[in-house]
Amino acid sequence: MVSPLAFGLTLDEARQQGRVGETLSGYLAPVKQDRETLALVKQINAARAESYQKLAESNNIAVDEVARMAGQKLVARAKPGEYVRGINGKWLRKDLLKEGSTPK
Repeated sequence: MVSPLAFGLTLDEARQQGRVGETLSGYLAPVKQDRETLALVKQINAARAESYQKLAESNNIAVDEVARMAGQKLVARAKPGEYVRGINGKWLRKDLLKEGSTPK
């Protein structure tokens, strides 16, 4: 059986269209609240949670710590024009940030 998202929105497309953004928590968050975006976020975050759990178990550290480390990397790797959410909870477009800075 094929996933309903198999022919729909991809993560890269959602990022480029400003529909989703990375967070310091390690999880993707919706910027837009349409059904397709929300379904994608749910699918991606479930896969990330599973991955973080495996990494935490194999390294004997807390899942939250793995997720936070991943979140910092994902925010730092976001491309210009993509959204990231700072620790204040506000969305910022990566191209508006100074090169090499982390959102506050």
